Amino acid sequence: MSISDTDSNNSMDKTPLKHKRLISVVVILLLAGAGYYYWRSSGEQEMQTQPLIATIEIGDIENTITAAGSLQPYDFVEVGAQVNGILETLHVDIGDVVEEGQLLAEIDARIQEARVDASRASIEAQEAQIAARKASLELARANALRQERLMAADATSQLDYDNAINSLASAEASLIQLEKQIQQSLASLESDETQLEFSRIYAPAAGTVVSLEMNEGRTINANQQAPTILRIADLDTMTVETEISEADIGRITRGMEVYFTTLGGGNRRWYSELRQILPTPVIENNVVLYTGLFDVDNSDASLLSDMTAQVYFVTSSARNVLTVPLGALTFIDGAAPGQLAGAVAARPGGGNAGPGGFAGPGGGAGIAGMTEEQRAQLRERVASGQGFGGGGAGPRGQRAQANGQTAPARRLATVTVANPDGSQEEREVMIGITSRIDAEVISGLEAGDKVVAGILQTGGQAPAQQNGQDDRSQMFRAMRGL
Repeated sequence: MSISDTDSNNSMDKTPLKHKRLISVVVILLLAGAGYYYWRSSGEQEMQTQPLIATIEIGDIENTITAAGSLQPYDFVEVGAQVNGILETLHVDIGDVVEEGQLLAEIDARIQEARVDASRASIEAQEAQIAARKASLELARANALRQERLMAADATSQLDYDNAINSLASAEASLIQLEKQIQQSLASLESDETQLEFSRIYAPAAGTVVSLEMNEGRTINANQQAPTILRIADLDTMTVETEISEADIGRITRGMEVYFTTLGGGNRRWYSELRQILPTPVIENNVVLYTGLFDVDNSDASLLSDMTAQVYFVTSSARNVLTVPLGALTFIDGAAPGQLAGAVAARPGGGNAGPGGFAGPGGGAGIAGMTEEQRAQLRERVASGQGFGGGGAGPRGQRAQANGQTAPARRLATVTVANPDGSQEEREVMIGITSRIDAEVISGLEAGDKVVAGILQTGGQAPAQQNGQDDRSQMFRAMRGL
């Protein structure tokens, strides 16, 4: 056999081998693609949707404006010193509860005591001169009388008579002058005694010592102004100073309900009413902030000075009302807030017939059972203020008035009710106050009713797509490796 025949046979053997390898790769790719699409289709088939069921319950709904604040005592007094000296003794410490008139501190009073002693000695010396002045006055009065008798008998000269009268007047003036000096000295003594009393500092009011500004041994100089030694505060009532932004101040009014929480108070809320809004703002970093003040009882001493408060101004609220998730509602076009104020929609099948004969199935005042003409008549009644099904004077309306709030705007909406037998029905309801989560049900539903609040998807379609992309990437990498 020649060399050319051998090469020809080898090339013939290699050609079928290449075709077999290519066919194998194609088969593998087809099987992998078929497996992937089968896996994805089975994943989509396993994807299921089911309604999210929510139960109508009794609860509270409120809308608030939040702000930051701090706690300060409602009433406090700064106790200072009115005399110079060394702070000798402090009889209280921070946190002590004191009564009015209790001794708080003592200042070295040796200088004040010396002044009092000097004043008393001066008064005693002046009082000793009173007897001599009175004796001189009696002598001058006797000489004047004698000169008067001699003058009548023409037995003395006019000069001697005039000298006697002048001596009498001088003696009277000298006595009066001494008496006034004694009065002046007594007033000076009273002032010195008062200064001495100021060296002993007493509590001007009952309360708690919240700060000490000076320590024992410090020299006090009260010539320019009275230095503060300590502060006493009445902690039974606290005032919250809250900073309200310029954007929110238009919606906040005096007397509105407000509550706050503290960092260490857990879920506890302290309720009050806004007492005052200071007219002068505080500007911080070009932000205009107004200060709102309200007071809260602190008889249990749970609140302390300078605590941080998270404040909530309640703009609207409803207490102990039926609530429905906002996601379960579809508001009816044309039922804008305020347009249907006062209208109440009764549940189909209920026992109360609405005005105008708008009775639903089973004798109830059901909105769902009305014709389009009846619905139009209902809207006309609502717009004219006549109401429907009892108007807005129900228990919820009374609670809103008791809270000092205006009646909320009411709107018509539809919900999908899940019946106990598994069926679903669409029903119209009347909605009151709404928040970002829940809405108040004025009528149309009852506690315990179940409504569809959304759709739940099971089977993980999104993860399946993501996994599918990963699997495709792995498959293509495998193809490039072959």
